Amino acid sequence: MRLSALALGTSLALGTTAGLAQAAPLDNEPLGARAAGPAAAPSIAAAPAAWAAGTRAYLVITTPGDTTAVRAAVASNGGSVFASYDAIGVIVAHSTSASFAATMRGVSGVQKVGATRTSDVPADAYNPALPANPAQAAAPTTEPVRSDMTQIKADQAWAVNPGSATVKVGILDTGVDDQHQDLAPNFNAADSVSCAYGKPDTRVGAWRDVDQHGTHVAGTVAAAKNGKGAIGVAPGVKISSVRIAEPGTTLFFAENTVCGLMWAGDHGFKVTNNSYYTDPWQFNCPNDLDQAAILEGVGRAQAYAESKGSLQVAAAGNSNVDLANKTTDSSSPNDSTPVTRTLTNDCLDIPAELPGVVTVAANGTSGTSKASFSNYGRDVIEVSAPGESVYSTVPGGKYASMSGTSMASPHVAGVAALLAGANPAYTPADIRAKLGEQATDLACPADARCTGTTAKNSFFGEGRVDALKAVSGSTPPAGKYFENLTDYAIADNSTVESPLTVSGVTGNAPATLKVGVDIKHTYIGDLKVDLIAPDGSVYNLHNRTGSGTDNIAQTYTVDASSEVANGVWKLRVSDNASADTGRIDAWNLTF
Repeated sequence: MRLSALALGTSLALGTTAGLAQAAPLDNEPLGARAAGPAAAPSIAAAPAAWAAGTRAYLVITTPGDTTAVRAAVASNGGSVFASYDAIGVIVAHSTSASFAATMRGVSGVQKVGATRTSDVPADAYNPALPANPAQAAAPTTEPVRSDMTQIKADQAWAVNPGSATVKVGILDTGVDDQHQDLAPNFNAADSVSCAYGKPDTRVGAWRDVDQHGTHVAGTVAAAKNGKGAIGVAPGVKISSVRIAEPGTTLFFAENTVCGLMWAGDHGFKVTNNSYYTDPWQFNCPNDLDQAAILEGVGRAQAYAESKGSLQVAAAGNSNVDLANKTTDSSSPNDSTPVTRTLTNDCLDIPAELPGVVTVAANGTSGTSKASFSNYGRDVIEVSAPGESVYSTVPGGKYASMSGTSMASPHVAGVAALLAGANPAYTPADIRAKLGEQATDLACPADARCTGTTAKNSFFGEGRVDALKAVSGSTPPAGKYFENLTDYAIADNSTVESPLTVSGVTGNAPATLKVGVDIKHTYIGDLKVDLIAPDGSVYNLHNRTGSGTDNIAQTYTVDASSEVANGVWKLRVSDNASADTGRIDAWNLTF
């Protein structure tokens, strides 16, 4: 089982700009304090004509399949159906009646009913405002490789395989600034959505950030390798925004999480990142009727997403507590007045503690320590990743350093995405297992709270994730590495060459010369791509295959053993049809 954090306020798994003169805030500290698919498509009933004070939201749980009778019972017992996820038997209902839940629990076919909040549903739920589309700052002119990326060997992984554009990663969070220059190249608007309030809002821009947390997370997963600002763990994959935070509060209620996980399953996300816990209860206890319904509803949604091929990765939380030994919670409910209550280990943080979800602890800046704020727990934490002072994207084309298990989790989601691209047949269970098998073992420090072995302990789980092993096994790429990051435009029916000077290599090139190619171009069936050796010899890499697929992000192996290594190599790209254009974004050679 897995667990998140224990303290006061909202559910963000910590994300604050570094350098502020304060201790790292807890993952559920109030925002003001931090900030100084077709098969399961929901059946959506007409919303009430007007919002009414006292409207509360409920999950009504019934048998998966045809929910017609129970939906009718909702309407006849003082409620309205806001959304219905028939594939998992979960109905999102609204009612102003204080007796609605008790009444519905007596209806035939109803298994559980629970209020999802202790505050009113906002009026915005009935006519949601679109988030702002911020003006963009000038793009940076540098893109330094950072310590968090070197710690997990992401910088070496890029030379082998930067990730496949066929892999979609869902960012379930506060939203994503899709206009950011480091996110736009990899952003997938077609599969982005807002799930705030519990049903999909597919309007353009509904997915945008209502804070900065989600944009930061997105950059850690897949900021483009484009010479600007930052690089994500998997810069070749696609990211989609699934905004599940509500504006103003930035809370992630159960119906929003259900909607987000169902969307992930129905839209082919291989991986999702979940740096939050489901509000308003930090821990949902099965002996409470409301919380039991939340556990069931969100649990069914996670199981559905996983059954559709989606692996969920989640932050462990930032309260520096032992999640294997729960005691009390004084932070919940965080949408009204918190109370102090006694916990048992049956009380779960969701989605992090649900079966099948990968729970991530944060390493400190050294890469071998536990971040001071990170939660821990024997047989709770699965893997760890960098989580202190992580530099990434924030809205408006900007960048910031933030700390938290929220920042560790997307490193793991990025590595999971690399695994998915390198091994298309892998199931979520396969990816989850490989993350642990390939992780770098970290021994317990001189701290009595850390129990277990070097191979698996309460601080780091099975260890710090390794991006290089995800794409190439345990052996780093041999030899010297050369790269050209200059963009070269590819016009219709034209040919362009990008040069790369190699020096300091003795003798000939290897029989396994690695050629990393990052080409941004719609309809790659138009393209012929060749490697040109210094003597003019031509090695074909891609010859008008792929039809209407967008972009080439791939590493090719070439037998260039007959070629002298030193000299000017070129990547030649020919566009052989009209209507589609693009650019050579970057390419590299590893000898």
